[in-house]
Amino acid sequence: MAPTPEQVTAALATVNDPEIRRPITELDMVKSVDITPDGVVRVGVFLTVAGCPMKDTITRDVTAAVSRLDGVSQVAVELDVMSAEQRKTLQTKLRGDRGPEKEIPFAKAGSLTRVFAVASGKGGVGKSSVTVNLAAAMVGSGLKVGVVDADIYGHSVPRMLGVSERPTKVEDMIMPPVAHDIKVISVGMFKPPGNTPVVWRGPMLDRALYQFLSDVYWGDLDVLLMDLPPGTGDIAISVAQRLPTAEILVVTTPQQAAAEVAERAGSIAAQTHQQIAGVIENMAWLPCPHCEERIAVFGEGGGQAVADGLTRTLGSKVPLLGQIPIDLRLREGGDEGKPLVLTDPDSPAASELRRIAEGLGRRSGSLKGRHLNLSPTGR
Repeated sequence: MAPTPEQVTAALATVNDPEIRRPITELDMVKSVDITPDGVVRVGVFLTVAGCPMKDTITRDVTAAVSRLDGVSQVAVELDVMSAEQRKTLQTKLRGDRGPEKEIPFAKAGSLTRVFAVASGKGGVGKSSVTVNLAAAMVGSGLKVGVVDADIYGHSVPRMLGVSERPTKVEDMIMPPVAHDIKVISVGMFKPPGNTPVVWRGPMLDRALYQFLSDVYWGDLDVLLMDLPPGTGDIAISVAQRLPTAEILVVTTPQQAAAEVAERAGSIAAQTHQQIAGVIENMAWLPCPHCEERIAVFGEGGGQAVADGLTRTLGSKVPLLGQIPIDLRLREGGDEGKPLVLTDPDSPAASELRRIAEGLGRRSGSLKGRHLNLSPTGR
C-alpha cells in the first residue's frame, strides 16, 4: 500500500536545509507532494536561490527520507526556486519578531550566546589553530558553535576548517557555510579566486565586522568564537563597541617577546571594560620523540606571566586556561581542513584543547545586562 501524504510530510520534516539547519517543512520549502497508487512519490522542493550549492544534498536527503517509508517504490524530487516574495517571508520567519531589520543578535540583552574574542599580541602564535580546534571540541561536546574569521587581512579559518563553498544569500541575509557542524564566515569567502590581498582601512573593516554579525543567519548558537587579528587595532576596538559583552581569550607562546605583546593585547580590556576569560599558552613544549622529557623550544612561563600581568592590571583574577604542546599534526590538520581534536582526539595537544573547551563551555556567563523576565509579585 502506498504511503499517505501525511506520512510523506512527516518524513520530510526530518530533512533539514543544510545551510539553515531547520526542517524544510518548517521553512515552507516543500512545494508539493504527489503519490501514485503504485508507490511513486514526487516531491516538489523550493530552493532559496537559483543555483543553490546545496541542491544535490537536499535532493539526496529528501530521497533517502521518503524512501524509508513502507510502500514507496520510487522517489522523484523536482526542484524549483522561491519567488522574491517567498524569500522575503522566509527572511522574516528566520529573524523572528525582529522583522527584516538588521541588528546584532549577540548584542541584545537577552542573548544566551557566549562570545569569545580570540586575541593575540603578535602573529604566528597559533591563534587561528586554537580557535578552530576549540570550536570543533565544543561541537563535540554538544554545543552549537559559530566562528567569525575577523582576521580580515590574515584570514585562514576557511582553509583550517576545509570550507571551499561560498555563502548563499536569501534577500539580504547570508547563510554561512557549515564545516564539521560549525557555522563559519570569512572575508575570504567573498574575494575573487586566488590569493588576492584585502586592502581596507578602518571604516571598511568595521563595516565588514558589522555585516558578519548582523547579516549572517547564525540561528541559535551556544558559543560564537571570533578569530581577531593580532594586536589592538581597528577590529579589536570594533568588537568592543559592537559586542561589549564579548570575553577575551588571549593566546600566547611561552617566549618573553610573545608574552609581553600578548599582555598588551589583553590590557585593552581595561579601557573597553570587557572581561578576559583567560590565557592559553600555545606551543608550550615539544614532547621528546625518544623519551618522556619536555623540550622548551620557546622557553617557559610566558602564559603564566601574561595571566599574572593581566591580573595585576585589571584587578581581577585572569586564569591560565591551559598549555598546548607542539604537535606537527596540529599544523597538518590546519592545512588539510581537519582539526586535530577530530582526527586524533586523544593526542596530548587535542586532549588539552578539549579540556580548555570543556571549561569554557560549562562556565556560566554573567547575568549583568540580561533581562531575566522577572516581575514584581506585589508582596
